[in-house]
Amino acid sequence: MKGKIFGFVVVLAVVFAWFNDGICLEKGKTDRDSFYKELNIFAEGLALIEKKYVEDKLPKDLIYGAMDGLLASLDSYSQFLDPDEYKELIVETEGKFGGLGIEITMKDNLLTIVSPIEDTPAWHAGAQAGDIIVKIDGELTKGITLSEAVKKLRGEPGSKVVITVLRDKTRKLEDITIVRGIIRIKDIKRALILEGNIGYLRIAEFRENTARDMDKELLSLKKTGLEGLIIDVRNNPGGLLYSAIEIASRFVEDGKIIVSTKSRSEKEMVYTSVPAKEKYLDLPLVVLINKGSASGSEILAAALRENGKAILLGETTFGKGSVQTVIPLSDGAALRLTTSKYYTPKGESIHEKGIEADVTVVPQEDVTGKREDVFKGLERKEDFDYRKDYQIIRALDLIKGLLVLSESN
Repeated sequence: MKGKIFGFVVVLAVVFAWFNDGICLEKGKTDRDSFYKELNIFAEGLALIEKKYVEDKLPKDLIYGAMDGLLASLDSYSQFLDPDEYKELIVETEGKFGGLGIEITMKDNLLTIVSPIEDTPAWHAGAQAGDIIVKIDGELTKGITLSEAVKKLRGEPGSKVVITVLRDKTRKLEDITIVRGIIRIKDIKRALILEGNIGYLRIAEFRENTARDMDKELLSLKKTGLEGLIIDVRNNPGGLLYSAIEIASRFVEDGKIIVSTKSRSEKEMVYTSVPAKEKYLDLPLVVLINKGSASGSEILAAALRENGKAILLGETTFGKGSVQTVIPLSDGAALRLTTSKYYTPKGESIHEKGIEADVTVVPQEDVTGKREDVFKGLERKEDFDYRKDYQIIRALDLIKGLLVLSESN
């Protein structure tokens, strides 16, 4: 085993020397020497584990563990994925996977729910955006990594997991029992006319075919005389960047800035609105946001507001403004690495700040202190009672006012 470990360390040193060559040319020999000094400490630690640790460990297990810790030390979103986890991630992007239906992250070193995805087991069990998971099946999550948390939360469909959460508003602990299931994500959850030719479009996530699916729904609404639109991205955790850009482009003139990204090694990348077969440039828009709106949802909301196309109503968003790139490794594992940050069309960073609504409207709560759950158990469009959702009612009032103003001008 010792020979295997030191063989790996030599390879690692060569790889890092190649990877850092461009940086070392600029910063000089001192930085390179410092890097190799730290790498020697890593090799020394591995040798001591091989010699002194009470049990024999496979080199692969040690290296995977080291990589796990290395990525976790960078930020809340970078992650080492072993081959099985990488395969699961690929399945997730296709819209079907086993689990709970929640987006989680490490925020201030606490395991936090970014958002429960609508109509998933976590959503129906009552998980909420901003909940801090303090226990998983009775075990404290203090010091847990994101990768470890995912492994504990995943399981066979039909099995149960109990998470203990610290609720953001009440600051009370609550046990939530969730029955794992197969997660089938439908990006466009709801599209219909509410009243007065004002449409409602709920986007659950941004995936490969979301823009195409939205186009079909909007054309259908347009045939009924669409005059204004509410886009609901509450509890939408994001998804694919280009999908959010495509969605925004339906409401923004070609060539307008939607989002930009800045990284350490590359120049600023500016993404502009793209051509579309059908555009809705003069349609009065209100975008519903809350603290579960993250990443792609924040990009869409900021792009529409800063291009003068929409008013944002609801609560301040989550504040996930960083870009993760998945980089495969030679053995089937992968790195999910933060490579850049998002910036709004006006150059503002949303990372860890979120986007404030133009019109702040918090959801009304019932006597138990629980959130409004107007979507729970509603599978047919005709069953959807928007009048129970205070934020939608306020959005309707706002669009009605915009329509009156447009008629008077």
